[in-house]
Amino acid sequence: MPVSISLLWTVPCSFAMCTKELPSLHESTAMPTPPRTLHAAVYELADAFDVNELYQQKGWTDGLPIVPPTEERIWACLEAVALAPTAIVGIEHVRQRPISAEKVAINAVMAGCLPTYMPVVVAILRAMCQEPFNLHGSAASTGGSAPFIVVNGPIRQTLGMNATHNVLANGHRANASIGRAIRLVLMNVLGYIPGQLDRSTLGHSGKFTCCIAEDEEDSAWLPLAQERGVLPGQSAITVMASEAPRQILNEWTQNPEEILETFAAEMRHNMLTYSVWSGNYALIIPKQLRELLLAAGWSKQDVREYIFRAARVLRRDWATVGKANIVHRRGGPEQEFTALRSPDDLLVIAAGGPAGGFGAVLPPWLGAQSQAITQRIDLPLTGGLR
Repeated sequence: MPVSISLLWTVPCSFAMCTKELPSLHESTAMPTPPRTLHAAVYELADAFDVNELYQQKGWTDGLPIVPPTEERIWACLEAVALAPTAIVGIEHVRQRPISAEKVAINAVMAGCLPTYMPVVVAILRAMCQEPFNLHGSAASTGGSAPFIVVNGPIRQTLGMNATHNVLANGHRANASIGRAIRLVLMNVLGYIPGQLDRSTLGHSGKFTCCIAEDEEDSAWLPLAQERGVLPGQSAITVMASEAPRQILNEWTQNPEEILETFAAEMRHNMLTYSVWSGNYALIIPKQLRELLLAAGWSKQDVREYIFRAARVLRRDWATVGKANIVHRRGGPEQEFTALRSPDDLLVIAAGGPAGGFGAVLPPWLGAQSQAITQRIDLPLTGGLR
């Protein structure tokens, strides 16, 4: 039997739509249920195999198979966030490109999301459309960054998100498909296609998906979202334009400063070999190292303050990595650079499996040119689409 597949044509928007204020899912603006009308083109195909072949030929995927976005699946995603198809989730500010709820739903279905994942996907896109994130710059740059997403709050458990074993990799549907949905929106709605608007020289595997949950249940530390102003008991995301994760290992000390010096050394190395500019870095600290820090009485704030002091380089240090030609420029050999503008630039995340003295450093795309954004996840009230 033919399958009705909603395709990805971009719906032209009026100026009024582009400048529309984004609704909160908690606003009491429910209206009578509108006619169930989608605006994307519809194509009749024989089966899911034909759907995937068409999407691959048209360049509408990230290279992996997709779930056919049927009208029924699209409506289920829209209803999960109580948004009408034409509701604007966000606007990419540089080119004034709107992202409609319908387009988000289509790409979420394609990525493998269940409807219950939609509030998270919407929150991420709303965060990325805030000007300090610099969506256009980070998505189009030759630097090849990816959105690194951290989910906090009760929704992590509701969706079965992974915060422990293999946290940065495969194995969990919610982690994988939420991050993938963001990538498909960037490609299919905003046009960040490799070799076209996306000018990444190398990119990294996080451009398929890079979404994790924080291990709140097995950590005495304050969750990331609460540190950044979200109330206890609320769900939220934090998103950062990140380069590829850099894994570290230190199993030969119980001294907090020595443990953190290994993280700081990796940050200094990034400053010398990639980008020296200050901005948001993220540290993922799994259970084994985290428990040593906690046993010594160290909080996340203590971690941030130590890293702020330790993650610094001098211009003359570039000579050690083959960049002697820039040692005598501008401020001279003794000019100091810091990885962080202040301790608060550092995102400290409790996540990862229980065994091994491992950790990870996620560097910024280009210093403070893109800033990490934390956004509350709004869960819809009943009352129809808006």
